[in-house]
Amino acid sequence: MIKYEVRKACQEDIPILVRYKLANILEYADRATLKEQDKIKGYVQAEVKTELENAQMIIVEGQTIGCLIVTKKDDGMLIDEIYLEEDYRNQGIGTSCLKQLLEKYATFYLWVYKLNHQAISLHQKLGFQIIMETESRYYMKYKRINK
Repeated sequence: MIKYEVRKACQEDIPILVRYKLANILEYADRATLKEQDKIKGYVQAEVKTELENAQMIIVEGQTIGCLIVTKKDDGMLIDEIYLEEDYRNQGIGTSCLKQLLEKYATFYLWVYKLNHQAISLHQKLGFQIIMETESRYYMKYKRINK
């Protein structure tokens, strides 16, 4: 696996966080009209600024290659965003980031697009279960069982 580090996001990271979040959404919401896409872009611009304190940047050799946004949610944590640039996918970085998170907290939630088969498979291998679905996404939950 490629060696990576994670650092807290700062104001200068907002443009790249917006780009990553939009890439994740628009990759699987390709049927959205231009009007809907503009609405999504406006929402993401505003949302990233409010989530900045919960964002972390994933770095390889001094270059930002992804991000992770985790927020408090009811009885656990919500993985709001995990994104890796395409050249860095399927190399164990995302799995490693998720496993580290799962060690810190007992309960996690996340939304995943139904078309994102790789992510769904990874989440299920790590113990996430689908607890709800919409037309385009699954809502998944992970609950660590203390033995």
